[in-house]
Amino acid sequence: MCALILVVAPKALRGSRKCGHWTKIAMGLVVMRTAIIGGGIAGLAAAYELEKARAAGAAVEYTLFEARETLGGSIASEIVNGAVLERGPDSFLTEKPAGIELCRELGLGDQLIPSNDAARKTYILVKNRLVAMPDGLMFLVPTKLIPTAMTRLFSFSTKLKMGMELLHPPRPSSDEDESVAALVERHFGAEAVDRLADPLLSGIYGGDAAQLSARTVLPRLVEMENEFGSLTRGMLAGHSKMKAKAKEAAKKNGAANGNGKAHSAPRSIFTTLRGGMQQLVDAIEAKLNPAWVRMGTPVSAIEKVANGWRVEAAGAKENYDSVIVASPAWAAGVLLSPVDAALGDDLGAIPYSSSITVNLLYDEARLGTLPDGFGFLVPASEGRAMLACTFVHRKFLGRTPAGKAVLRAFLGGMKNEALLTEPDDVLVETVRREFKEILGIEAEPEYTQVSRWRRAMAQYAVGHQARAKRVQERVAGLAGLRLVGNAYDGIGIPDCIRLGRVAARELMEGSKSAGQLVG
Repeated sequence: MCALILVVAPKALRGSRKCGHWTKIAMGLVVMRTAIIGGGIAGLAAAYELEKARAAGAAVEYTLFEARETLGGSIASEIVNGAVLERGPDSFLTEKPAGIELCRELGLGDQLIPSNDAARKTYILVKNRLVAMPDGLMFLVPTKLIPTAMTRLFSFSTKLKMGMELLHPPRPSSDEDESVAALVERHFGAEAVDRLADPLLSGIYGGDAAQLSARTVLPRLVEMENEFGSLTRGMLAGHSKMKAKAKEAAKKNGAANGNGKAHSAPRSIFTTLRGGMQQLVDAIEAKLNPAWVRMGTPVSAIEKVANGWRVEAAGAKENYDSVIVASPAWAAGVLLSPVDAALGDDLGAIPYSSSITVNLLYDEARLGTLPDGFGFLVPASEGRAMLACTFVHRKFLGRTPAGKAVLRAFLGGMKNEALLTEPDDVLVETVRREFKEILGIEAEPEYTQVSRWRRAMAQYAVGHQARAKRVQERVAGLAGLRLVGNAYDGIGIPDCIRLGRVAARELMEGSKSAGQLVG
């Protein structure tokens, strides 16, 4: 049986190659070889972390397998007539540091752009009319009496229920999970689910509030209900604590700077890159060893062997000390079922949604007057194909030329997957028709772009935490295996980056502990 670690010696001393890697000879450097399956942002982050360690002197090698001919997964940008068009995610949450940290490490710090939060305003489509979300609405919880009472978003009976919600008693803590819809309806009524929770979560997850796990998607609200009973009282209490902490931190910063000033600019909600999110993918790819990156090479099988893992791709089998599976959970389940049937079953049971993005570039002068703000959300009860629309040229300044406008429509989701089979021209015509009916837009777009993302967004369904725990326990019993991606502990770009980098570090630390990694 061939060895499952590499010993790198001077070229003249190397022995024959067997089973895809060098056998042990002479005094040399023991190398940890890692296969990374999937070249989306999680897999790229893992590869980058290994490459960073290698450049610093660690004895590591990696092979990044990607089935497609391009890296980045759903991250893809195109610049058309000076306008940045995002096929997939257009930004990431600023408050999660992994995204900004990686961008700065890669030398992209001067390319980071904050969202234009001064103009942030979002509408909900209600009976074909755009209604602004009321001031004081903290995600799904109303915290200001007058704006909530005056909004046309909710009926009188729903407003009354929202007012009475302040009297909601604490709920005994329980290990049982429930849907987001059940949680929101218990506090604010069914109309709040239809006009608020469902469209908001559909915009984030492409999912259904009746299916998504409250404990996983809204853990803070579950904790607030247990402690305060009323979500409104809980949110106000939490907000007061945050303001007090921010004020104290500002005072300390002012004292440290010697100016006594206790103020700092608030962080933007979202951050993007000036030339598109593709810049992040390109910057990581430029750091990697191109000889170790195999695009257009799907992995057909993986096998646990005596001292590591055997990976089969393109008809060849190679042995590795460790494997990072960064493919979607449903694909990971297929690969890992022969290794651990229970693990494969749990991975395959994680639901996914598909989505469609349609970018339309317009001459702004011909577009007419748009509502203020970033865009609007569409409840399923409106019977539209669109889930949401973003006014891209307002959300991020400096990525669309003066005089141009970019509108980005989202379609599909858990409730309308059939749209993925429609041809591009039909999808564009559908979006244009709905734009006309909702916004009064009749202008011809200068350019259109349709992107389909099949089974790309993991859904944290009711029971997700229990399933994730089972997956974690099964993986812990398989030495040298890590799973990363948006199916486990966060769906955003920073989450995937964090998981990818942590997985790589853990594997290297494990090899150091076992005396298999030098550097």
